Amino acid sequence: MQAAAEELIEVRCADTDALARAAYHLGNRHTPVQVGAGWLRLAVDDVLAAMLRGLGAVVTPVRAPFEPEAGAYAAGSHAHSGDAKHAGIIHDFAVRAPNP
Repeated sequence: MQAAAEELIEVRCADTDALARAAYHLGNRHTPVQVGAGWLRLAVDDVLAAMLRGLGAVVTPVRAPFEPEAGAYAAGSHAHSGDAKHAGIIHDFAVRAPNP
């Protein structure tokens, strides 16, 4: 079964190093990404598109099925030290008082 087509942005770079750098920055933001042969696809996001262009990527709107990578934690949940939360977005690390 294939996902339905939706509005996405496709990211292409001049070389594999630049594409890996783009993927790193998207992963650092916990952005769901579909990886293809020489491209990345993600949901339309103007802020991320601007960041990617700033990294030298070519960002193009496309309409295609979106089947992002499952991610490192797809097989189950995971925990962080302390009480930091993970909800599939950038981690919320608040300043906390030290434990006595």
